[in-house]
Amino acid sequence: MVIFVVNHITENILADERITLVLGASPNPVRFSHKAVKSLLRHNKKVVAVGYKKGEIVDEEILVGQPHIENIHTVSIYMGSSRQSDYYDYIISLKPKRVIFNPGTVNPEFMGRLKNEGIEPVSECMLVMLSDDEF
Repeated sequence: MVIFVVNHITENILADERITLVLGASPNPVRFSHKAVKSLLRHNKKVVAVGYKKGEIVDEEILVGQPHIENIHTVSIYMGSSRQSDYYDYIISLKPKRVIFNPGTVNPEFMGRLKNEGIEPVSECMLVMLSDDEF
């Protein structure tokens, strides 16, 4: 069992549970990143929201910066390729199994680097993956 702190609450997370980090999370309900966090929660998935501004999505605090989180299985990107380079090393340091590049975020340079690191880059819409039960 792994213990880490999120939202100032200590949670016990089993090592085999899949945690998704939504990068580019927004408190604005019209943003797809906001909808993605809500959809993950509706599908009973563990989620960590990381964005540019503090806020909340349902009861999930949006963390800012590059917080160290253990046991990330998937990173789902909701930021354009021009903003991603500041996060390359951060995402790789999380050691996810895959990184989902949602529509408008595809970045061939970073996708190649992820492949070299043994991380699967996925060019799909996470919302569609969830609704089609392919997540």
